[in-house]
Amino acid sequence: MQTAPHHPVAIHMQPHDGKESDAPPYPYARAATGPQPKDYVLWSLFSFSFLNACCLGFAALVFSIKSRDRKVVGDPEGATTYGKTSKCLNIAALIVSVIILIIFIIILITFAAAFQAQMQAMMKKRN
Repeated sequence: MQTAPHHPVAIHMQPHDGKESDAPPYPYARAATGPQPKDYVLWSLFSFSFLNACCLGFAALVFSIKSRDRKVVGDPEGATTYGKTSKCLNIAALIVSVIILIIFIIILITFAAAFQAQMQAMMKKRN
């Protein structure tokens, strides 16, 4: 079986006006000039893993990833907006989870006290 000779071929899909351009034909990550906006990915991962009350941790993680994507593309305003939303969702997840934990502890203590009182009443009836 014979193989065809290999000829290098370059295909340029962009319109070409005959002038060389310095800019690449695709979007690229630009170097940031100012301070980088925070994306709160680690906090969101923690909220998603441990404090995922009402799926707020998952929503915070989604917005954190969107913020990081915007930062990579070079859109600091979008990254800041998504980062602030992620921060608010992380705070909400923390507050809701702490409230649920406190309610659970109160219910547990109430049931333990009721069980202890019932056991003491049964012991008094025996004697």
